[in-house]
Amino acid sequence: MTNLEILKRLYKNYTRKFIGKIFLSILFSILVAISTSAIAYLLDPAIEKIFIEKNKELMLLIPIAIIIAFAVKGTSLYLAKVTLIKVGGEILKILQMQVMQSVLSSSVESIDKKHSGKILSHLQYDTGLIQKLVTDSILLFTKDTLTLFGLLCVMFYQNWKLALFAIIMIPLASVAAKSLGKRIGKVTTESQVVSGELTSFFLEIIKNHKIIKIFLREDYENKRSGHHINKFKEKAVKIQTVMNRATPIMETLTGLMIGGLIYYAGSLIFKNELDINNFFSFLAAMMLAYQPVRTLATLNMGIFQGISAAKRILPLIDENKLDPNINKNLLVNNGTIEFKKISFKYETSLNNILDEINLKIKSGEMTALVGHSGAGKSTIMNLIPRFYNPSNGDILIDEQSVYNFSIASLRENISLVSQDTTLFDDTVKNNIKYSNLNASDAEIAEAAKLSHCDEFIKKMPNGYDTIIGENGVRLSGGEKQRLSIARAMLKKSKIILLDEATSSLDSETEEKIQNAINHLTKGRTTLVIAHRLSTVINSNKIYVIEKGGIAAEGTHNELLNSSDIYKSFYQKQLTKNNEINL
Repeated sequence: MTNLEILKRLYKNYTRKFIGKIFLSILFSILVAISTSAIAYLLDPAIEKIFIEKNKELMLLIPIAIIIAFAVKGTSLYLAKVTLIKVGGEILKILQMQVMQSVLSSSVESIDKKHSGKILSHLQYDTGLIQKLVTDSILLFTKDTLTLFGLLCVMFYQNWKLALFAIIMIPLASVAAKSLGKRIGKVTTESQVVSGELTSFFLEIIKNHKIIKIFLREDYENKRSGHHINKFKEKAVKIQTVMNRATPIMETLTGLMIGGLIYYAGSLIFKNELDINNFFSFLAAMMLAYQPVRTLATLNMGIFQGISAAKRILPLIDENKLDPNINKNLLVNNGTIEFKKISFKYETSLNNILDEINLKIKSGEMTALVGHSGAGKSTIMNLIPRFYNPSNGDILIDEQSVYNFSIASLRENISLVSQDTTLFDDTVKNNIKYSNLNASDAEIAEAAKLSHCDEFIKKMPNGYDTIIGENGVRLSGGEKQRLSIARAMLKKSKIILLDEATSSLDSETEEKIQNAINHLTKGRTTLVIAHRLSTVINSNKIYVIEKGGIAAEGTHNELLNSSDIYKSFYQKQLTKNNEINL
């Protein structure tokens, strides 16, 4: 998008809905311009009537008028700013909500490609720049343009020759600031990238704090921190340096303006074409005009910053596309799942992770996937709820292609329990009911009881209302896993996906959970991934996944006789871990 297209879109999508309040701020800006012009206008009679003619009647009236003008100017400016601050707050909220909505609606595959720090930078940094572009630009442009126009009118009234001379300097300031504005837009983009990297690094430090401690890598991470912080500092300094380049330019131009004006006014005074009092009042008016000229000349810097931010953030917002099949609901009756010649490859991988996989997960049965790490088991599972989409092939549920229906209606029928448990910094109750927000307390308690969560919940200080901390930091691995299972139970989905669901549990707890899982999966289509064969030996069917394909399939006993790979898994676990009891 061009800069003009971006500005049009910002107006259409964000500014237009607040046009009433913006118009009100413009009215206040008009009052600022009128009062400032009135101050400039009153300076001429103040010098002439008070200091030259020594008029006692006007000695009090003119200062009072000037005080009133300043008071009106200050009050109007305050009201204009406050009005736009409120508008800016609303626009910032809308932008941040759109970014959050875009992230929430993005596919898992899309989020995996993104830099977490950059997303946070978009949410906090870029939205703020766009807010400033919309609000500050409106305020400064209207206020200072109108003020400058009013002051120029006063200056022409006072002496048109001097006014013409002063006008010559305005384009010079604008040209100088325009080149700086383009530069500031470029360095702002660079700074946003570095800011995102710093944020991601900081999040990584927090997430891996235990690992850093156990391996005594504080000094190492401090050095890495110094590197990231120094890069951020350099970009921040660069931005400020570029922005402050306007100062010597503007001050030099101001010096040229005042010096040239004094020289030209002096020649007029020598020719008796200008009175000394007119010169001083004109000079005062011009000095009042200095601030709006400076502001308008440097305004494009903020505009370029905002446009650069919009170029980064609007594509992210645009990713929030509606599901083309949003009104087509998948009706799941039995829950039979069938893979037909499914192939899949990550963008970063050279070879297929899955290569024309054909498999069937029958309704109401438990199907298991076993295989070495990286064989493709998790990929198969992730394809069912469409966390990822295959490069080729089709997935059917009850003989219906999942790609012809809305993703929401698909996922409505699926529950997932993963080895990487995800919990929220909220109460136990809210974490369980996350899968079903309309669940009653009795239903929550039942799910907790079936998953053996009630045992440790009762020991908590506030029971179900206990805050468990970020990702359940106050819970053990087994407790977190049981909460995750309770959450899946509460959803009562027809399709259950279990990815190492008992991996964090001790043998005693695993037995309890296995009983709960048997209750959960009874009559439901279940797909299980497990390294512990003890959890899948009773499956109706087991697929052995090897190098992106199906190496073997059958029941536990069948595979012991037909698959060397499965038999090897079994013997290793039986011998080394004693996990399978005959």
